[in-house]
Amino acid sequence: MSKHVNPLTLPARDPAGHKGTFGTVVVIGGQAGPGRMMIGGPALTALAALRTGAGLTQLALPETILPAALTIAPGATGIVLPVDEEGRLEAGASLRCLEREVARDACLVVGPGWGTGTKQRRLLEAILAADGPPPVIDADGLNAMAEGQLTPARKTILTPHPGEFRRLGSVFGIEGDPTAADERPELARTLARTLDAVVVLKGPGTVISDGTDVAINATGNAALATAGTGDVLAGIIAALVAQFGSAASPALTGFECARLGVEIHGRAADLWVAATGSGAGMLATDLVDMLPPVLAEQRSRG
Repeated sequence: MSKHVNPLTLPARDPAGHKGTFGTVVVIGGQAGPGRMMIGGPALTALAALRTGAGLTQLALPETILPAALTIAPGATGIVLPVDEEGRLEAGASLRCLEREVARDACLVVGPGWGTGTKQRRLLEAILAADGPPPVIDADGLNAMAEGQLTPARKTILTPHPGEFRRLGSVFGIEGDPTAADERPELARTLARTLDAVVVLKGPGTVISDGTDVAINATGNAALATAGTGDVLAGIIAALVAQFGSAASPALTGFECARLGVEIHGRAADLWVAATGSGAGMLATDLVDMLPPVLAEQRSRG
């Protein structure tokens, strides 16, 4: 097992490129069932993907909440996912919609604000079996994997916090304390190797592993301990995959996209603390707004 400590360099963008050059991110999430409405998570993911340079970002959400999410992320476009009479996702119809509307080389983010249940599991199982760039599975996407004991048939990037890691790891017989600094690298590596995935085990000193190599992130601070920052991270990583990790533009591996995304995410929080002098009170949208100067820093060191 090797540990990476050296920072990566953000690849250059084509100065003559257009939005098609810089890839597509599709965010699948949100819920609008009885008594619960989740809109902000997927919208934050879309905002982060756009701020990180994705050429096109699409929100694939239940039709009852899509307009509100597009108000939060007006630079995104929408894909309407069918729902039943109670507003719950229709898995079969939604899958057909995604197959029709989503480009094959798009990077999918699955899980922000999604909820869990049979319909989510069915849709996720189909996504994990499809071809394309590695999708980013976050939040309720990870919980759906655990509930359905789903094993990806394609390369994936998994972004669990310790609680999600415990649930998913237990399905595959991986036991340990994902909050313990001395256990985290080996736990992340073991899950990554078991699922042939890239695992981003979030927390202080976020650990990234592809099952062989391990990187421990040195950026970030406690201001990140607030709702929505994980959704932002998922969007950052997906935008890097869309731009630099697809078969059409293979400048970075999935492991490298995850490493770089985590570093950018943490550095944005560091810049916010430096600018405000505060270690608390950062909103997820504040984090998104700090992404352009971080990306400029990244490119200047290359």
